[in-house]
Amino acid sequence: MNKCIILLSFTPALFLRQNILLLMNLPVMSYSLYQAFIYGWVVLAIIIFFMLLKITAPYGRHSSEKWGPLINNKSGWIIMESAVLITLSIFIIPNTSSLSAPAFLMLIFFCFHYLNRTFIFPLRLHTQGKKMPLLIVCSGVMFNIVNGSSLGYYFVHFAHYDLKWLSDLRFITGTILFFTGMFINWKADDILIHLRKPNETHYVIPTKWLFEYISCPNLFGELIEWLGFALLCWNLPALAFFLWTSANLVPRALSHHRWYKKQFSNYPSKRFAVVPYLI
Repeated sequence: MNKCIILLSFTPALFLRQNILLLMNLPVMSYSLYQAFIYGWVVLAIIIFFMLLKITAPYGRHSSEKWGPLINNKSGWIIMESAVLITLSIFIIPNTSSLSAPAFLMLIFFCFHYLNRTFIFPLRLHTQGKKMPLLIVCSGVMFNIVNGSSLGYYFVHFAHYDLKWLSDLRFITGTILFFTGMFINWKADDILIHLRKPNETHYVIPTKWLFEYISCPNLFGELIEWLGFALLCWNLPALAFFLWTSANLVPRALSHHRWYKKQFSNYPSKRFAVVPYLI
């Protein structure tokens, strides 16, 4: 059964892969048309943001059979996150020689995050027996394919960065933010993972470090990370990626925060959801 579900979850990715290959063989679209696509994608992110404020997405503790068939949690993460690496590779690998050094470095930063998210993070989870809805996996695959395509298409056809960009204040500041956010994300994930022993599945109140101020420092770190990426790239698809990340993670953090307060009567009342002293 699980094998069938995993195969079905790959179907959207395989279908879109064929469309990506067809797109790559078509004449290059104008930048104005490309912009129109990205603006439309951002508008959709705004709509999704307000929807997620009303509907709790079934991630982790919020997972439920009412959202349809479930698959193994770790397998779901690997399938979802690998989609963006595969998609980006389809665009970038045949055109590696045409990329400038700054553009290549930006893509390395991006892939560094997703290599951890795809292959390291899921295997470290102490979530034996836990599952996630196939719907979430499929939507994650679609999300990652569109974002991977928009970034890949931009870097192949429209990106123009010379070596001076590496000394630009936007690149330097963005890089600092990117790796600061990555550190916060990884450290918070590590604390959460080690709250439970390998065979335990119950929830406890996270404490210490940034958990004293916010419920979801892992999501806070990821927001900082992609804000930094948008700044260091200074391009439209990177900004769209940050906006989509915010549209997904802020409502998720608010849902987690509400869940903690409902689940634990002694949950710290002064703790915020995702941004210290703000949200």
